[in-house]
Amino acid sequence: MDPRMRARPREAHASPSPAVAANAEGDAIEVLESTDVLPMAPEDHWKTLFDQFDPENSGYISTEQFRSLLNTHGSELDPHKLAVLLALADSNADGRICYQDFVNLMSNKRSNSFRRAILQGSRQRKSAALLEEPGLGVSQRLVRHVAFETLPREMDRKWYYDSYTGCPPPWFIIVVTIVEVAVFVYYGLLLDRWVLQVSHPLYLRNPLVYHPQLRAQAWRYLSYIFMHAGIEHLSLNVLLQLLVGVPLEMVHGALRIGFLYISGVLAGSLAVSVADMTAPVVGSSGGVYALVSAHLANIVMNWSGMKCQFKLLRMGAALLCMSAEFGRAVWLRFYPSVYPPCPNPSFVAHLGGVAVGVTLGVVVLRNYEQRLQEQSLWWIFIFVYIVFVLFAVFWNIFAYSLLELRLPPLP
Repeated sequence: MDPRMRARPREAHASPSPAVAANAEGDAIEVLESTDVLPMAPEDHWKTLFDQFDPENSGYISTEQFRSLLNTHGSELDPHKLAVLLALADSNADGRICYQDFVNLMSNKRSNSFRRAILQGSRQRKSAALLEEPGLGVSQRLVRHVAFETLPREMDRKWYYDSYTGCPPPWFIIVVTIVEVAVFVYYGLLLDRWVLQVSHPLYLRNPLVYHPQLRAQAWRYLSYIFMHAGIEHLSLNVLLQLLVGVPLEMVHGALRIGFLYISGVLAGSLAVSVADMTAPVVGSSGGVYALVSAHLANIVMNWSGMKCQFKLLRMGAALLCMSAEFGRAVWLRFYPSVYPPCPNPSFVAHLGGVAVGVTLGVVVLRNYEQRLQEQSLWWIFIFVYIVFVLFAVFWNIFAYSLLELRLPPLP
């Protein structure tokens, strides 16, 4: 067959009429979910081309160089992927393209909604700066502020404040906070004590607190978060929970943040059952410290990309609050108990939350709008977490009897 005859269908496919392209654009983006990753150009080939513009191996090239690369070699790509990549170059306000972003888009590690939003965002806004657009309402400024507080990449921020609708709202953290406050008020009225509520002789006689004698009641490994040692304990936890948890949930969603929070809560109570075996546990510090630790670690690891104001000062304030709460917990643990020989609640749950935050939490926060199941670190940390949970379960079943540990009596 004449080569010119074979070339005509490809030209017709690559340059459809404007009407056909407009009508098919929505369906075309769905094609990106397919498994045809770089059908005519392997990743190594594109890395070699990238390196020609990146002699220092920084992982970034300018948008002008990126556009030149696509114009030269774009015929090797699927037309729809080429359109998304060109939109990525248009929508990046930093003037640089990260090779990893390119690989994530090409290998379908970004969700379909993310790719669609890049195309839409490139048409709607080229380089609008955060909080500098005229006529922004309070809610719009809040959304843009949250984007700069939590997301290190301009591409992610641009997609977030172009597409956020507020539906569903950040309900998980708010509901948990309301329940915690309601339970505290109920027991405050019942015990007629608000400060150091844990010092009341009847405090531990409730179905929520984790107590080593009642460790077979599995719900207590989670329900303990609704009990707090006093208003001083509740106040710091609620403050950090709302200031950090709500913005994170607005960006990453209730499913991811809820999973991270509950993982921290469970790790906290299990850590106590292993490392401080005779002590009870109260408070939501395990979940709160998981969220705050993940957020602070994400800021440090992406320091240059995070655009929130007064980063160092605010990190110092957050660490000061965490240190004050942890110091209060350590002091209370070794303070003479009002119901000896049972000690006061343990502080080890804080450490369990931190461990979850700097492992699972960092992976969750660094992979915005990307499939976690395609991240190798995600599966590594999930495996480690599951191993720890299983170890703690068997520890709780066998270790107490093997060690012949004398547990404090029931309250």
